[in-house]
Amino acid sequence: MPCWIHKTPGDYKVKMAQQEPAESSQNTKQSIISEELISEGKWVKLEKTTYRDPTGKTRTWETVKRTTRKGQSADGVAVIPLLQRTLHYECIILVKQFRPPMGGYCLEFPAGLIDENESPEAAALRELEEETGYKGDVAECSPAVCMDPGLSNCTTHIVTVTINGDDAENVRPKPKPGDGGTCPARGLALSAVWCSGSGRGTVNCSALVADEHLTVDARVYSYALALKHANTKPFEVPFLKF
Repeated sequence: MPCWIHKTPGDYKVKMAQQEPAESSQNTKQSIISEELISEGKWVKLEKTTYRDPTGKTRTWETVKRTTRKGQSADGVAVIPLLQRTLHYECIILVKQFRPPMGGYCLEFPAGLIDENESPEAAALRELEEETGYKGDVAECSPAVCMDPGLSNCTTHIVTVTINGDDAENVRPKPKPGDGGTCPARGLALSAVWCSGSGRGTVNCSALVADEHLTVDARVYSYALALKHANTKPFEVPFLKF
Protein backbone atom coordinates (compact mmCIF):
# COMPACT_ATOMS: atom_id res chain seq x y z
CA MET A 1 0.00 0.00 0.00
CA PRO A 2 1.46 3.39 -0.95
CA CYS A 3 2.25 5.93 1.74
CA TRP A 4 3.58 9.46 1.95
CA ILE A 5 5.13 11.73 4.52
CA HIS A 6 3.13 14.85 5.32
CA LYS A 7 5.34 17.69 6.58
CA THR A 8 4.31 20.58 8.77
CA PRO A 9 6.71 22.87 10.69
CA GLY A 10 8.47 20.66 13.21
CA ASP A 11 6.23 17.70 12.46
CA TYR A 12 6.42 14.73 10.10
CA LYS A 13 3.49 12.38 9.74
CA VAL A 14 3.28 9.20 7.70
CA LYS A 15 -0.06 8.64 6.03
CA MET A 16 -1.15 5.50 4.28
CA ALA A 17 -2.87 5.97 0.95
CA GLN A 18 -6.44 4.75 0.81
CA GLN A 19 -6.97 2.45 -2.12
CA GLU A 20 -10.17 1.60 -3.87
CA PRO A 21 -11.43 -1.92 -3.18
CA ALA A 22 -9.87 -4.31 -5.66
CA GLU A 23 -11.66 -7.04 -7.54
CA SER A 24 -12.19 -10.32 -5.73
CA SER A 25 -9.28 -11.89 -7.63
CA GLN A 26 -6.96 -9.37 -5.97
CA ASN A 27 -8.16 -9.92 -2.42
CA THR A 28 -6.17 -13.06 -1.62
CA LYS A 29 -4.09 -12.70 1.52
CA GLN A 30 -0.40 -13.04 0.80
CA SER A 31 1.27 -15.68 2.93
CA ILE A 32 4.27 -18.00 3.19
CA ILE A 33 3.51 -21.59 2.17
CA SER A 34 6.86 -23.28 2.73
CA GLU A 35 10.60 -22.67 3.17
CA GLU A 36 13.15 -25.10 1.72
CA LEU A 37 16.85 -25.01 2.59
CA ILE A 38 19.09 -24.78 -0.50
CA SER A 39 22.50 -24.18 1.04
CA GLU A 40 23.91 -23.26 4.45
CA GLY A 41 27.26 -21.82 5.52
CA LYS A 42 28.68 -20.69 8.84
CA TRP A 43 27.00 -17.28 8.86
CA VAL A 44 24.18 -17.36 6.29
CA LYS A 45 21.88 -19.77 4.53
CA LEU A 46 19.90 -19.68 1.29
CA GLU A 47 16.29 -20.85 1.20
CA LYS A 48 13.63 -21.25 -1.46
CA THR A 49 10.53 -19.54 -0.12
CA THR A 50 7.19 -20.54 -1.60
CA TYR A 51 4.45 -17.97 -1.08
CA ARG A 52 1.00 -16.91 -2.29
CA ASP A 53 0.76 -13.59 -4.15
CA PRO A 54 -2.25 -11.17 -4.12
CA THR A 55 -3.89 -12.99 -7.02
CA GLY A 56 -3.71 -16.33 -5.24
CA LYS A 57 -0.93 -17.62 -7.49
CA THR A 58 1.88 -19.66 -5.91
CA ARG A 59 5.35 -18.21 -6.48
CA THR A 60 8.89 -18.80 -5.23
CA TRP A 61 11.54 -16.45 -3.85
CA GLU A 62 15.22 -16.94 -3.04
CA THR A 63 15.74 -15.76 0.55
CA VAL A 64 18.96 -15.20 2.50
CA LYS A 65 18.89 -15.65 6.28
CA ARG A 66 21.51 -15.42 9.00
CA THR A 67 22.28 -18.57 10.96
CA THR A 68 23.26 -16.60 14.07
CA ARG A 69 19.82 -15.48 15.25
CA LYS A 70 18.91 -17.39 18.40
CA GLY A 71 15.89 -15.69 19.89
CA GLN A 72 17.27 -12.15 19.82
CA SER A 73 14.85 -9.35 18.99
CA ALA A 74 16.94 -8.62 15.86
CA ASP A 75 20.08 -9.86 14.14
CA GLY A 76 22.19 -6.87 15.03
CA VAL A 77 22.55 -3.20 15.91
CA ALA A 78 23.67 -0.08 14.07
CA VAL A 79 24.94 2.74 16.25
CA ILE A 80 24.51 6.47 15.63
CA PRO A 81 27.28 7.87 17.88
CA LEU A 82 26.85 11.56 18.72
CA LEU A 83 30.17 13.03 19.87
CA GLN A 84 29.56 16.07 22.07
CA ARG A 85 32.44 18.34 23.12
CA THR A 86 32.60 21.80 24.68
CA LEU A 87 32.82 24.57 22.04
CA HIS A 88 32.58 22.05 19.18
CA TYR A 89 29.83 21.08 16.78
CA GLU A 90 28.04 17.84 17.59
CA CYS A 91 29.57 15.17 15.36
CA ILE A 92 28.65 11.74 14.06
CA ILE A 93 31.38 9.09 14.34
CA LEU A 94 31.66 6.78 11.33
CA VAL A 95 33.87 3.80 10.55
CA LYS A 96 35.58 2.58 7.39
CA GLN A 97 35.44 -1.14 6.82
CA PHE A 98 36.48 -3.45 4.00
CA ARG A 99 33.45 -5.37 2.74
CA PRO A 100 34.31 -8.38 0.55
CA PRO A 101 30.87 -8.49 -1.17
CA MET A 102 31.41 -4.86 -2.26
CA GLY A 103 35.02 -5.46 -3.25
CA GLY A 104 36.18 -2.39 -1.34
CA TYR A 105 35.79 -0.14 1.69
CA CYS A 106 32.48 1.20 2.96
CA LEU A 107 31.69 4.17 5.19
CA GLU A 108 29.27 3.01 7.87
CA PHE A 109 27.83 3.49 11.31
CA PRO A 110 29.49 1.24 13.88
CA ALA A 111 27.48 -1.98 13.84
CA GLY A 112 27.51 -5.67 14.66
CA LEU A 113 25.55 -8.74 15.63
CA ILE A 114 23.75 -9.10 18.94
CA ASP A 115 25.23 -11.88 21.05
CA GLU A 116 23.04 -14.53 22.66
CA ASN A 117 21.34 -13.22 25.83
CA GLU A 118 22.54 -9.69 25.06
CA SER A 119 20.24 -6.66 24.87
CA PRO A 120 20.36 -4.32 21.85
CA GLU A 121 21.55 -1.50 24.09
CA ALA A 122 24.41 -3.56 25.52
CA ALA A 123 25.39 -4.75 22.03
CA ALA A 124 25.45 -1.15 20.78
CA LEU A 125 27.77 0.05 23.55
CA ARG A 126 30.03 -2.98 23.08
CA GLU A 127 30.29 -2.54 19.30
CA LEU A 128 30.91 1.19 19.65
CA GLU A 129 33.82 0.64 22.02
CA GLU A 130 35.25 -2.22 19.95
CA GLU A 131 35.15 -0.31 16.67
CA THR A 132 35.96 3.25 17.78
CA GLY A 133 37.20 3.10 21.37
CA TYR A 134 34.51 5.56 22.47
CA LYS A 135 32.30 4.95 25.50
CA GLY A 136 28.85 6.49 25.68
CA ASP A 137 25.29 6.30 26.95
CA VAL A 138 22.24 5.01 25.09
CA ALA A 139 19.82 7.80 24.26
CA GLU A 140 17.35 5.89 22.10
CA CYS A 141 16.81 2.43 20.66
CA SER A 142 14.53 1.77 17.70
CA PRO A 143 12.31 -1.28 17.27
CA ALA A 144 13.64 -4.00 14.99
CA VAL A 145 13.75 -2.67 11.42
CA CYS A 146 14.43 -4.55 8.18
CA MET A 147 17.68 -4.19 6.25
CA ASP A 148 17.10 -5.47 2.70
CA PRO A 149 13.63 -7.08 2.67
CA GLY A 150 13.79 -7.96 -1.02
CA LEU A 151 16.72 -10.26 -0.32
CA SER A 152 16.84 -11.18 3.36
CA ASN A 153 14.92 -11.30 6.63
CA CYS A 154 17.82 -9.58 8.46
CA THR A 155 16.77 -6.97 11.00
CA THR A 156 18.58 -4.45 13.17
CA HIS A 157 18.03 -1.97 15.98
CA ILE A 158 19.17 1.60 15.32
CA VAL A 159 20.67 2.77 18.61
CA THR A 160 21.54 6.41 19.25
CA VAL A 161 24.43 6.82 21.68
CA THR A 162 25.71 10.10 23.14
CA ILE A 163 29.46 10.41 23.80
CA ASN A 164 30.88 12.93 26.24
CA GLY A 165 34.00 13.95 24.37
CA ASP A 166 35.29 15.89 27.36
CA ASP A 167 35.63 12.72 29.45
CA ALA A 168 39.25 11.63 29.78
CA GLU A 169 38.43 8.14 28.45
CA ASN A 170 37.07 9.66 25.23
CA VAL A 171 39.88 12.13 24.53
CA ARG A 172 42.19 9.54 22.96
CA PRO A 173 40.01 6.47 22.45
CA LYS A 174 41.68 3.23 21.46
CA PRO A 175 39.53 0.83 19.40
CA LYS A 176 39.61 -2.91 19.91
CA PRO A 177 39.24 -4.20 16.34
CA GLY A 178 38.35 -7.82 15.80
CA ASP A 179 38.87 -9.96 12.74
CA GLY A 180 36.71 -7.67 10.59
CA GLY A 181 39.37 -5.00 10.16
CA THR A 182 37.20 -2.04 11.08
CA CYS A 183 38.94 1.36 10.95
CA PRO A 184 37.55 3.97 13.35
CA ALA A 185 36.94 7.58 12.40
CA ARG A 186 40.05 8.58 14.36
CA GLY A 187 42.05 6.55 11.86
CA LEU A 188 40.78 8.94 9.20
CA ALA A 189 41.97 11.97 11.15
CA LEU A 190 38.34 12.82 11.91
CA SER A 191 37.67 13.42 8.21
CA ALA A 192 34.92 10.83 8.42
CA VAL A 193 33.18 12.65 11.24
CA TRP A 194 29.91 14.25 10.21
CA CYS A 195 29.48 17.66 11.86
CA SER A 196 25.71 17.98 12.02
CA GLY A 197 25.74 21.58 13.19
CA SER A 198 27.96 22.90 10.42
CA GLY A 199 25.62 22.15 7.55
CA ARG A 200 28.63 20.89 5.59
CA GLY A 201 28.33 17.21 6.40
CA THR A 202 27.37 15.99 2.94
CA VAL A 203 30.10 18.09 1.31
CA ASN A 204 32.81 16.78 3.65
CA CYS A 205 31.65 13.21 3.18
CA SER A 206 31.45 13.52 -0.60
CA ALA A 207 35.06 14.66 -0.71
CA LEU A 208 36.09 11.80 1.56
CA VAL A 209 34.26 9.24 -0.57
CA ALA A 210 35.90 10.55 -3.74
CA ASP A 211 39.39 10.71 -2.25
CA GLU A 212 39.34 7.26 -0.66
CA HIS A 213 37.05 5.49 -3.16
CA LEU A 214 34.51 4.53 -0.50
CA THR A 215 30.94 3.30 -0.87
CA VAL A 216 28.57 4.93 1.61
CA ASP A 217 26.16 2.73 3.54
CA ALA A 218 22.54 3.59 2.66
CA ARG A 219 21.68 4.22 6.33
CA VAL A 220 24.50 6.76 6.64
CA TYR A 221 23.51 8.54 3.43
CA SER A 222 19.82 8.64 4.41
CA TYR A 223 20.76 10.09 7.79
CA ALA A 224 22.93 12.73 6.10
CA LEU A 225 20.11 13.71 3.74
CA ALA A 226 17.73 14.03 6.70
CA LEU A 227 20.22 16.34 8.45
CA LYS A 228 20.62 18.38 5.28
CA HIS A 229 16.88 18.76 4.78
CA ALA A 230 16.28 19.59 8.44
CA ASN A 231 18.98 22.28 8.40
CA THR A 232 18.26 23.87 5.02
CA LYS A 233 14.51 23.42 4.46
CA PRO A 234 12.82 23.21 7.88
CA PHE A 235 9.75 25.30 6.98
CA GLU A 236 9.78 25.33 3.20
CA VAL A 237 6.37 25.00 1.58
CA PRO A 238 6.55 23.12 -1.73
CA PHE A 239 5.43 24.91 -4.89
CA LEU A 240 3.83 22.55 -7.38
CA LYS A 241 3.86 23.28 -11.10
CA PHE A 242 0.83 22.34 -13.17
